[in-house]
Amino acid sequence: MRPYRLGLTGSIGMGKSTTAGFFREFGVPVWDADAAVHRLYAPGGAAVGPVGALCPAAIVDGTIDRGALKDWIAQDKEALAKLEAVVHPLVAEDRAAFVAGAQAPLVVLDIPLLFEVGADVDGVLVVTAPPEVQRARVLARPGMTAAQYEAILARQMPDAEKRARADFVIETLDMDSTRRDVRNLVELLGAK
Repeated sequence: MRPYRLGLTGSIGMGKSTTAGFFREFGVPVWDADAAVHRLYAPGGAAVGPVGALCPAAIVDGTIDRGALKDWIAQDKEALAKLEAVVHPLVAEDRAAFVAGAQAPLVVLDIPLLFEVGADVDGVLVVTAPPEVQRARVLARPGMTAAQYEAILARQMPDAEKRARADFVIETLDMDSTRRDVRNLVELLGAK
């Protein structure tokens, strides 16, 4: 029997990683889209050859250099669409393999851009926090500037729209209440 696939999403700084950690704590398998991309970009990763064919300068020591990809995307307005056409299907294959191999009634699919790129899920959990909390969390990250933060936000679907489209919403104001809300959701979805 296929597990219930809960998509986990939310804007930058909303607490996706912390929330995913709580699901793991309660024994729920978690697939992470960002980790999948790192695997695909690593030496021997499935994206190395196809991305190298698009942008040879992005391959350094058998791995994909993200800085070179950013430069390419900045110089070529069609680059991002070309890159996504290669990487998104590979990420979807990785996610499908994870779900197929899961021996659990519930799996969490941590997909930061779930609404923007789409994914086959049974329900969506959006994590959220007030704008001032979100901003403080993001700007506390090493090397993050206010301009970078605003640029990232501009590319993401607004939090209010994500919450409106969600099946479940957890506000991530503190660890204890977030952990409790995750435990309650795990119990609700039958993955005790």
